[in-house]
Amino acid sequence: MSAEAEEVAHDTVEAAVRAQLAKAFGGVRGIIEAAVPTIAFTLSWISSEDLKLSLIISVTLSVLLLLVRIIQRSTPQFVINSLIGIAIGAFFASRTGDAKDYFLPGILWNAAYMVGMLISVVARWPVVGFLIGSVTGDPTAWHKDPGIVRLCTRLTWLLMLPCAVRVAVQGPVYLFGGGDEAVAALGFAKIVMGWPLQVAALGAMLWVLGRGRTPIKPPVAPA
Repeated sequence: MSAEAEEVAHDTVEAAVRAQLAKAFGGVRGIIEAAVPTIAFTLSWISSEDLKLSLIISVTLSVLLLLVRIIQRSTPQFVINSLIGIAIGAFFASRTGDAKDYFLPGILWNAAYMVGMLISVVARWPVVGFLIGSVTGDPTAWHKDPGIVRLCTRLTWLLMLPCAVRVAVQGPVYLFGGGDEAVAALGFAKIVMGWPLQVAALGAMLWVLGRGRTPIKPPVAPA
């Protein structure tokens, strides 16, 4: 869909952001596809303490989920994202021989997201604003409206919150935990604080968006 067509479909900032957020999440199926390999790795490690077997099971399940997507000709984006994260985690764990290193890339990824979004808020260029720019066709025009900047700042805080919670909880477990207990705790935390926490943040964002109707002002063509 062209930028002009999307402007017609979304006449308010709130509607545009809601549509873009919907594209960024994989729905119930995306939630399941992201959780299954982690659940399999955690249960396999707890029951067998065989790191190689646990990694093989986790990666194999991810590949199978990807193949199903391809066979069904549905978008593989969310499975690919999950598979990349799992593959990196498997690489870390296989290199060190420590099962809890399977979860390290996810912690670092969330920390990077958190820092990036925090910087965008402090700089008054909140990342959610660029969702509006992707609709209007002008990536920075939204920044001229203080009301939109304030709205996008609140939404960026909500988007950042799950990342901050994950780092705050999983970071200390990774750094100071050991043995099966740490692996089990990290696996549980990753599942509970993964999509469920993200969906909760999305719900809060949609609630904020449902309270306002800020009109989208398409970029003015040069004379």
